[in-house]
Amino acid sequence: MGWFKGQFIDVIEWLDNTNDTIAYRFERQNNEIKQGAKLIVRPGQKAVFVNEGSVADEFTEGTFELYTRNLPILTSLKSWKYGFDSPFKAEVYFFNTRIFPNLKWGTANPIMIRDSELGPVRIRAFGSYSIRVSDPRLLLQEVIGTDGLFQVHEISDHLRDVIVPSVTTWVAQSGIALLDFAAHYRTMGDQAKEAIQKDFAPLGVEIAQLMIENISLPPEVEAALDKRSSMGLLGNLQDYTQYQTAEAIGNMGKQPGGANPAMGMGMGMAMGQQMANAMQPQAAPPPPPAAQAPPPMPTTQWYMAKNGQQVGPADIQQLIQQGLTPETMVWCTGMASWQPAAQVSAFAGLFPPPPPPM
Repeated sequence: MGWFKGQFIDVIEWLDNTNDTIAYRFERQNNEIKQGAKLIVRPGQKAVFVNEGSVADEFTEGTFELYTRNLPILTSLKSWKYGFDSPFKAEVYFFNTRIFPNLKWGTANPIMIRDSELGPVRIRAFGSYSIRVSDPRLLLQEVIGTDGLFQVHEISDHLRDVIVPSVTTWVAQSGIALLDFAAHYRTMGDQAKEAIQKDFAPLGVEIAQLMIENISLPPEVEAALDKRSSMGLLGNLQDYTQYQTAEAIGNMGKQPGGANPAMGMGMGMAMGQQMANAMQPQAAPPPPPAAQAPPPMPTTQWYMAKNGQQVGPADIQQLIQQGLTPETMVWCTGMASWQPAAQVSAFAGLFPPPPPPM
């Protein structure tokens, strides 16, 4: 009777003692599952029955007794005429539906992008991601096949190959400056995860979380940025040079055997000159040149006829002093001939019109 009872399996269950097993095929060892056997699916698990290469039924969390009413699809496939009174054979796959965290991704080679501030640069990116099984049937059909023990490392390389180009493409198209990446790692990871999800769905796997831990530049570019930052921190380079010189003079006396006297004297004199220059009051900048008054406007030189003689050249005031009258003939450069002063526009205001006759 012991041998006979060993031909049948009464309890079908899987206790996972690993942290990286995605799917496990229950080992029957040529034993058969009998009518009324118990199937135990624990939290974080799903079970899939496979009959002759076809998925027959799926079970979620709970305890099930395997009767005909619980396996309608499998019953139609097997066409048991005895209503499952006889044992039946089927493969049972257990799936872990919990999250598998801390999987690593990273760029194998530098990727060239165009940054808005630094121009064309090469970057490397790496981080971590988490996955979980979303569709056991699809994962079994598309990836696992007949593998009796399917672990994370068997699919992680493929998933990483999907993640890296998607992340780098999104980073290159984001328009975020490289110097501002650190402030957007979380946002970039969430948005890149949404873009990658459509690539994971056909595999029966979903990406639960995507973390961007670092986006780095080539060492020579990082060194140049460090120098740029150092220059900003130094501030006044002249003050820094004086400080460095004073430090060097102090350290020379501490060295074994002392320092070269001539060198020390030269450095001391240079330092003294620098200190003297620093202590001298700074000469005030010369005041701006005072605005000069414009030269006087040139005056027109006139000539007038008086008593048959020519008087001039003189200005209008001088002519008035010489007895200028409305009938006095006057002339200046540019006039065609001599004219009475009353008919020249320059003298119009000097001679008011006569009053009307009474």
